[in-house]
Amino acid sequence: MSTDPFSLFSLKGKVALVTGASAGIGYAIAQTFAHAGADIAFGYNSSPTAVQTAAALANAASVTVEAYKCPVGDPDAVASTFVSALEKFGKIDIVVSNAGITWTSGELIGPPDHKAWKQVMDVNLDGSYYVAKEAGKIFKAQGSGSLIFTSSISGLIVNIPQKQAAYNASKAAVTHLAKSLAVEWASFARVNSVSPGYTITELTRFADAGMRDEWVRRIPMGREALPVELVGAYLYLASDASTYTTGSDIIIDGGYTLV
Repeated sequence: MSTDPFSLFSLKGKVALVTGASAGIGYAIAQTFAHAGADIAFGYNSSPTAVQTAAALANAASVTVEAYKCPVGDPDAVASTFVSALEKFGKIDIVVSNAGITWTSGELIGPPDHKAWKQVMDVNLDGSYYVAKEAGKIFKAQGSGSLIFTSSISGLIVNIPQKQAAYNASKAAVTHLAKSLAVEWASFARVNSVSPGYTITELTRFADAGMRDEWVRRIPMGREALPVELVGAYLYLASDASTYTTGSDIIIDGGYTLV
């Protein structure tokens, strides 16, 4: 293995599949991986411009980027995406299970039915399982691979002032799923997670100014993160710089969980 720190972080010759790649944290990850040299299987759900975004990224980074419509709550769609990506690229070295949704229904007893709860679990938890299952099949056959989950500090603490028990529970499960798979798959793959704190993306648009002010007041660094400030952790976990790292959860939250 090379001891050159820059070559350790290179992804040249590797293929990465990223779900939820059309915007926010997912796009920042895909962009970083592409510029580090990886070809990208670009998973998206409903973005009307995802195909164009993927093509622009391919042109900017001089790599192959193929867009796949992949609603992660649908196990058949996830399986089809992996089959198509494997046929296209011949291998998949890195998988980032990033797609997720927030809970905006308020306290758990508030919603009149179970649809909101089921939707959050379908995407955040079940979707993570479906992605992991397909990634694991490929990694085991290859004898190597790196699976990275986007979890959240909401899996570690209870956020306030918003009431989001469902979201918190889903992310706690994702974090522990990553740790469990790290042990089960230790002979052929590495599994880790990244737990971002408050980050400026489309997912946080539900919050009004008062709620955002409360978030910032509780963050020691006094601001929310930009997606680009998270990508170093993903690059580390995807690259040969982390070949002895598995079962880790990297918290990037401006100090929020320390106070």
